[in-house]
Amino acid sequence: MNPTSPLPRIALTLGDPAGVGPELAVKLLAKPETTRVAEVYVLADASELEAAAKAAGVEIPLSDTPKPGFAVLLDDNSAPAEPIPAKQVSREAGARTLHQLQRAMAMANAGEVEAILFTPLNKTSLKLGGMTEEDELRWFAKELSFEGTTSELNVLPGLWTARVTSHIPISEVAERITPENVRNAIRLLHSVLSDSGLQEPRIAVCALNPHAGENGNFGREEIDQIAPGIKEATAEGINASGPFPSDTVFLAAKRGDFDGVVTMYHDQGQIAMKLIGFDRGVTIQGGLPIVIATPAHGTAFDIVGKNIANLGATEHAFELAAAIGARIRAAKVAV
Repeated sequence: MNPTSPLPRIALTLGDPAGVGPELAVKLLAKPETTRVAEVYVLADASELEAAAKAAGVEIPLSDTPKPGFAVLLDDNSAPAEPIPAKQVSREAGARTLHQLQRAMAMANAGEVEAILFTPLNKTSLKLGGMTEEDELRWFAKELSFEGTTSELNVLPGLWTARVTSHIPISEVAERITPENVRNAIRLLHSVLSDSGLQEPRIAVCALNPHAGENGNFGREEIDQIAPGIKEATAEGINASGPFPSDTVFLAAKRGDFDGVVTMYHDQGQIAMKLIGFDRGVTIQGGLPIVIATPAHGTAFDIVGKNIANLGATEHAFELAAAIGARIRAAKVAV
């Protein structure tokens, strides 16, 4: 690793080996521009990378040391002796995914990378493989010993979303909508949008209830929790407004009225984002001390082995990881 290189350093894992992750990873690595804008360190065994490249019909330029046009393969010779079954959930797939993510976390904790890019994971396999946290974001925070505010951010070109709550039952959402949690979600989205290079980002905040509560007729969360959280954020100089009905706010965002939207729960934003641009959707693990990005779609077991997985979201995830990672890298080199 070149300590004076201005290029961001990105650890890349192949995601769940039973899904389309390996196919997407090798297709990304085969594109010359990928390794021209970042130092890419691939966490996989040579046998895994070679098999994926052969299946995808691509060649991966590799080097023992980072240099433009070449990726560096960090092979720790740990691939299981028996092939992991494709197109299905399994403990073996989850354990293999976790192993490479733990290697990426070790590199991050050692200050060796500014960003991590992983191709799609399968949450059930991760649980079977040993993950005990409610989702990978909580696991990443634990591995990084980070106790601050975090949120999954979903990103399309020109539109970002953050969530006040995420992977919890709908029955538990309302009790977690507090002024503090709303303010923190707004603050986090504002910070990451600013880090991405956007000046004075415009943030809309969703209501929880139909018609934004209709002045308390359909619920008081907008009056008692969400509006006070927005007020606290604007007092910090953040351009945030709302709460807006969630069935119309994305129409305004799509036409360019806002740069980001804070939603109250997982599907409130995810449905809209996937309808607007599923093939370019990215998830960023927001609030962590390094950039962690992944395509927003899943492992797509139904198309594994067909060599037809759409690379768009993975390319967008890499672009964001490289752009934000470059800012972090520049600050390090300047010290």
